[in-house]
Amino acid sequence: MKDKKYLPSVLIMYLNYFIHGVGCSVLGQAVIKESLATSWGCDPMSITKISAALGLGRLVALPFAGPLSDKLGRKISMFIGGLSYAVYMIGLVFAFNAGVNGGYTIAYVCAIVGGIANSFLDTGIYPAVAEAISDAPGVATMGIKFFISVSQMFLPFFLGVAVSTTATGATSYNHLFWVCGIAYVVLAALILFCPMPDTDSANGEKKQGLIASMKETHFSIESIAMILIGFTCTGTFQLWLNCAQNFAKDVAGWADPSAMQTYYSMGTLIALIVTSFLTRKIKDVRFILAYPAICLAMLIVVLVAPSQTMCTIGAFVIGWAGAGGLLQIATSVCNMIFPKIKGTVTALVMIASSLCNYTILTAAGNMTPSGVMTMNIVLTAVGVLLGLYVNLLYKNLVAQD
Repeated sequence: MKDKKYLPSVLIMYLNYFIHGVGCSVLGQAVIKESLATSWGCDPMSITKISAALGLGRLVALPFAGPLSDKLGRKISMFIGGLSYAVYMIGLVFAFNAGVNGGYTIAYVCAIVGGIANSFLDTGIYPAVAEAISDAPGVATMGIKFFISVSQMFLPFFLGVAVSTTATGATSYNHLFWVCGIAYVVLAALILFCPMPDTDSANGEKKQGLIASMKETHFSIESIAMILIGFTCTGTFQLWLNCAQNFAKDVAGWADPSAMQTYYSMGTLIALIVTSFLTRKIKDVRFILAYPAICLAMLIVVLVAPSQTMCTIGAFVIGWAGAGGLLQIATSVCNMIFPKIKGTVTALVMIASSLCNYTILTAAGNMTPSGVMTMNIVLTAVGVLLGLYVNLLYKNLVAQD
C-alpha cells in the first residue's frame, strides 16, 4: 500500500466482510436450519428460500448502489450497507422469537434488507480497496474473500459458543445474531471518520446512472461472458454452501456434517493465498476456466460416490476452486476493462451473482439434496463453457503481458 493513511480504512472495510462471512453462510448450516425450522414449523430445506431472499435484495439495490458509489463516494455506500446489515442480523432474532406467528415472513423480509446491505457494501468496498491498494488491486479484492473465509472457518466454533436453550427448550443462536448486528453498527459509525480515496469522484468525471453508463460503454461478447460468469461461479459455491450439508446428512448418512464448513473455509483460505501469488505469473482469465472445471469434476464424483470422505474432500475442493476468489477475479478484471465506472461495473457483476442467488436458491428450496447436486453440476458445466470461450478470445477482453 503506497499511502499508509488508508490502512485503518482498509482494515474496517475488511472487518465488514468478516462479519458478512457469518451472515451469508449461517442460514446454510444444518443446525441453524433445524433450529429455525423447528421455531417456524417448516421443513429445513425451505430455509434455503430465506437465503435466496438475500439475492432478491441485492437485485433490488444493485442498479442504484453502483452509480451511488460512483456519484457520492464509497463512504456513503458503506454506511448504508453497514446499518442495513445490522437490521438483517438483529431481525433474525425477532424472527426466531416470533415462531409460527410470522417468524418465517419476518426473516424473509429481513433477508431482503440484508441483500440490499450487501449491494451497498460490495459497490462501496470493492472499488475502495482497489483504489486504496492501487499497486495490487486484484490482491486487494481477493483480501475481501480472505476475511469472509476466515469467518466461515470459525463459524462452527461461533455456533458452539452462541448456542443456548430458550425457556421452552428450543435451541437458539440469537446471541450470535445480536453480536453481528451490533458490530455492524459500530463499523458503520467508524467508517464515517476514515479517509477514502474516492478517486472516481475526485477526478470530477461525469456522474451518470447505471443505464446512462451502459449506453456509453462498449460491451464485447467476451466482457458479457465475464459478467455471466458472476452468475455461474456464484451458483457453484452458493448451492454447495447452502445445501451440501443436507446432501451429506440425507444421502451420505453423515449424522453431523457441520465440519464440512471448516474444510470448505480451509480450502478457500489456502486458495486465496496461493492464487494471489499465481496471478502474478498466470493470467487471471486462466483461473476462470481451470477452477470451474475442477469444481465440475468434484461435484460429479460426490454425486456418483456419496460418502463422508467424499463430502469432506468435496468441501475442501469446492472451497478452493469454487469460492477461492473466482468471483473476485472476475470483478477485478471487469474493473480493469471499465476503469471509469468501477462501481457500476461491479454492480453488473454482482447483479448476475444476485440473480443466481435468488433464482437458483429459490429453486433449491423445493428440491431434494440430490436434485440440488445435479443442478449444481449443470450450472457449473455452463460456467466451464463460458470460461473456455473467454480464454479462447482473452486478447479481446484484457491485454495482459
